[in-house]
Amino acid sequence: MTLAQILAVVIFLVMFAVIMCGRVHRYIPALVGGGLVILLVFLVVMRDPQMILNTLNLGQLVSGKFWYPGHEAVESKGINWQTIIFIAGMMVMVEGLAKVAFFRWMCLLVARLVRYRTVPILITFMLLSGFLSMFIDSITVMLFLASVTIELARLLKFDPVPVIIAEIFASNVGGSATMSGDPPNIIIGTALGFSFIDFVENTGLIAWTGLVFSIVFFFLVFRKALSRPISVGNSTKNPAVSLNDTVAEEAKGFPTPREVIPDMRLFLVHTGIFLTVIILLVTHAQTGISVASIGVIAAVLTLLAASGNAWHVLKRTDWRTLLFFIGLFICVAALEETGVLAAIARYIGEISGGSLVLVITIILWISAFASAIVDNIPFAATMVPVISGLAGSMGIHVAPLAWTLALGTDIGGNATPIGASANVVGTAIAEREGYPISWGRFLKYALPAMILVVGICWLLLYFRYT
Repeated sequence: MTLAQILAVVIFLVMFAVIMCGRVHRYIPALVGGGLVILLVFLVVMRDPQMILNTLNLGQLVSGKFWYPGHEAVESKGINWQTIIFIAGMMVMVEGLAKVAFFRWMCLLVARLVRYRTVPILITFMLLSGFLSMFIDSITVMLFLASVTIELARLLKFDPVPVIIAEIFASNVGGSATMSGDPPNIIIGTALGFSFIDFVENTGLIAWTGLVFSIVFFFLVFRKALSRPISVGNSTKNPAVSLNDTVAEEAKGFPTPREVIPDMRLFLVHTGIFLTVIILLVTHAQTGISVASIGVIAAVLTLLAASGNAWHVLKRTDWRTLLFFIGLFICVAALEETGVLAAIARYIGEISGGSLVLVITIILWISAFASAIVDNIPFAATMVPVISGLAGSMGIHVAPLAWTLALGTDIGGNATPIGASANVVGTAIAEREGYPISWGRFLKYALPAMILVVGICWLLLYFRYT
């Protein structure tokens, strides 16, 4: 290895290790790593200032093709501004939806429809988690679902931990179904030129098949715990049966969905913006609008609707995560420019013997187990150039490898409490509210469910693409 390659690998691994420790927010090691790459790798060792400009890629922002590429793919080199701008816009839109209580309204509506029965709540909240995560970041989905689940649990006297674990799992599986569902998919889609519909037609069916199996799995393992007789006042009642007839009595202290909406006019406006953005995402391959443009449209419409509260919405947006992406893309660019990722692609090609079956197997299971331990966002960003180079060397289309990587990183993150951001958020909310979820309890249910669903994904990928 050359000195530039060694430095690029060391900087990346140290950045990864600091992120895994969790002592500081992940944007700090990412930005420090990006700064060291620019200073040490590009300037001191390679002595190529032009590489810095290529990595920052700021000229792309003033290109018309960046905002309206038509049916051409937007080339991504260095910092993937399509990903960053789209995620920023969606963050602003989600803050607007939260301000008008959109998520709490939806959770309460679903709970009311199933008459506050615990086992149906488990199933419907998993479906709701999976569906919302197709369009909204799973972190946001878990923020509201976990909070409402605990609120329901206190009223209906059931243990919320099984439901929260199942919701976390569903959010990551549902997020793998679309390009906007999880950050790894946004990175993969924008870097390789795939559309929202491309993901729906390929990962969508596989992901929802996996979600159905995961619902069955969690129903079987949790139904007894959730149906166990509970103490309500001076009597003992089974929430799965008797609450069906006494909803008014047991839910007396619970607000109706309409009561949690602070302003119906603003609620309808922000809901309309959300539906508009979904339509733009679904049709962007036909309209030719880039996902970055859709992100800007989402943010602008939300801020206009918020009017006097626009500054509050902007302040609550997670800008640190966007800085994390910038630093991450710079570190990954160093691995790509120095040839490290190309060498990894060649190695995978050699050990697979050029077999697509073996390549899919290797990428899927390595992605799954790696994402169970490390953050799946930097892992996905690192693997995108690898699968691109691998597809080129094998003379195959990159699409099957892209779908394999998306499913492996998204679903594999379910296995541990730190495997994905939604896991960290969901378990943190449970602990804060007095329902700590130990590693042992999480692994007991989530790890076998992850292996089951990834195994199903492997079968479907095998029969569809080989």
